[in-house]
Amino acid sequence: MHAYINMKIDPSSPALPIQYNYLIQSAIYAALPEDIASRIHDEGYAAGNRRFKMFSFSRILGKFFIDSAAGTIKFPEGAKLVISSPDMEFFLALVNNLLTKNHVRLGDSIININEVRFDEQKVESDVLIARTLSPVVAYSTLLKPEGGKYTCYYQPGEGEFNKLINANLRKKYEAFYGEQPPEGEVQVKPLDRPRLHVTSYKGIVIKGYTCRLKLTGPRELLQIGLDAGIGGKGSQGYGCVEKVEIRKKKEIRK
Repeated sequence: MHAYINMKIDPSSPALPIQYNYLIQSAIYAALPEDIASRIHDEGYAAGNRRFKMFSFSRILGKFFIDSAAGTIKFPEGAKLVISSPDMEFFLALVNNLLTKNHVRLGDSIININEVRFDEQKVESDVLIARTLSPVVAYSTLLKPEGGKYTCYYQPGEGEFNKLINANLRKKYEAFYGEQPPEGEVQVKPLDRPRLHVTSYKGIVIKGYTCRLKLTGPRELLQIGLDAGIGGKGSQGYGCVEKVEIRKKKEIRK
């Protein structure tokens, strides 16, 4: 399920910091009833030694102006935020709170909620064309020869990217449904040139990519990716995607 939230920063509020992901994540937890927030934050959904929060959110979408010197960003004409999740208890509790309060706080800024639109996006076949609404993150933590660790990020089109996305979707399915995922692997193909985004979450540099993606594989795995996000760090504001409808070519008759 996807929620499209139309919003506008209160005129009396300061601009948002450019790196706002943590503020949105915090606002999401603050908007939930305490028991649901604790369940999602502290426990999540487990598969082996992995735990997933099972939600993702987009970048703030809209016309913006950046003040590089101040490290802030403004959305003078309003903006949109997309939140997605397969967890209906989480989803309905969150949206109900947003509609009731009509505003959220992001750091020092008050964000007024003008409208919330629901969209239940369904994967109908073994092919999903998706548009990334926040950067997709695929990475491995490797050991340095001299000791210590470093993080290697991969981009769409690389074999390791495909491998990591597939493994992530299978783990998410197992965690959410409590059963083994269906047989078959998910193949991921970029449909246009991936754009690199270097961001920061609580001081940690994260690299991800945006582009349109063609995912092919078991429908159930594609659905969990559409709802819970593709790749890692979904609850930190990465990997949020929406379905792109495929337009059928009109038959030309002579």
